Amino acid sequence: MGLAALGLAALAGCSREGDLVVDQGVGISAVRSACPAVGIPNHTGDITLFRDENRRTADGIDVTAVMTNVRTQCNEAEGRVYATADFDVLARRTDTRGARQVTLPYFSTVLRGGTAVVSKRVGNVTINFADGQERAQASASAAAYVDRAEATLPEDVRERITRKREAGDPDAALDPLADPEVRAAVARATFELLVGFQLTEQQLAYNATR
Repeated sequence: MGLAALGLAALAGCSREGDLVVDQGVGISAVRSACPAVGIPNHTGDITLFRDENRRTADGIDVTAVMTNVRTQCNEAEGRVYATADFDVLARRTDTRGARQVTLPYFSTVLRGGTAVVSKRVGNVTINFADGQERAQASASAAAYVDRAEATLPEDVRERITRKREAGDPDAALDPLADPEVRAAVARATFELLVGFQLTEQQLAYNATR
């Protein structure tokens, strides 16, 4: 899975008192805190297994699964910020005969500035189907550390973003994020904790094109 796919994350987050909210002028607000935003990159939140991987048709589907209900917690108290992402996996199989166990791989990665992979781990979540059971679910989690200093905007950049501008100021109408230095500083201090199924190239292509 490439960085382009990782950059298209659907992110979860909420502002708290004292957070810096940066309005990017396109209807999107990015909450600035040391905690990484958490989400699932596009096309990695579900997986389809086929009975025959060389015959990828609807009647050949074996098991499907989807990630849902992503919950995040973050501890900013220490010099290293600790963030967790818990999620559920809902699975369905087409052949309900017999008890069956299906293990699915998933990744968790820390992304910096939308493109740079800081770390990546791969884990497994196991789904247990009882005899005759079509649907089953399981839960899994991921965690990551982020250096608090690296996730904090420099004071001079923060001041340039939050400084109150009067109507007569020469730069009153200028968006501080239009400044390349400010934009780059915001990117360097932006971290994301992303989770998704660890897909093969074939599985990723199937999700992207179906």
